[in-house]
Amino acid sequence: MIDITGIERLYRRYQALEEMLAESEEMRAGQNNENTKGADKAMSTTTKRTPEPLNGVDTPTLFATINAVAGQPELAKFQFRAQSSWKTGTHSRTSIQSFYGAGSEQAHKTEFVFDADHPTVLVGEDKGPTPIEFLLVGLAACLTAGIGNIAAARGVKLEEVESTVEGDIDLRGILGISDKVRNGYQGIRVNFRIKGDAPAEKLEQIVEQSRNRSAVYDVLTSGVPVTMTVTTA
Repeated sequence: MIDITGIERLYRRYQALEEMLAESEEMRAGQNNENTKGADKAMSTTTKRTPEPLNGVDTPTLFATINAVAGQPELAKFQFRAQSSWKTGTHSRTSIQSFYGAGSEQAHKTEFVFDADHPTVLVGEDKGPTPIEFLLVGLAACLTAGIGNIAAARGVKLEEVESTVEGDIDLRGILGISDKVRNGYQGIRVNFRIKGDAPAEKLEQIVEQSRNRSAVYDVLTSGVPVTMTVTTA
């Protein structure tokens, strides 16, 4: 199943990029031979690459999905859900299965279950990553997924994509020791190593485009309203 969350924006961005690249090619052609500028322009605007499956991405279906959502924006409305329960101490277990999208209720092929805890140095039993570490997982996974899709859409075959995500946090905030220290990360660094059959500049553009379209990056850097309700037994 292809994730089409925000795919309409990706489609518009992709179209804009293709137009920008076409214009750039026309300018270079004009510098080399001003007399052939008109012919080069016609060629750049009429030549289209037929999408083929690449990097494990069903590119024809991806573009078909983009076109469908562009014609029916309501299909882009998704709602993801997670259900969590406390086990003991700082240990909790969260499950993910159903979600709403593409105009109806959906379900993953299987239920995903995640355990979260604190390490022993933070008075936990280390039965899973800390919740703040899951945030790094989400960021890395979101950016990597975007790279895979965007590279396939641009006809770039990937060989390797690896990343390291680091977050710096000062626990004096969440421990209530200082109200001058924020509770969350003070800074996050992402380092990508990417290899594929394209020039370094184009690979860097793919990573940058993934960052521009990343839902997790957007939430982290722009914020999102969060509401909470409490029901007591």
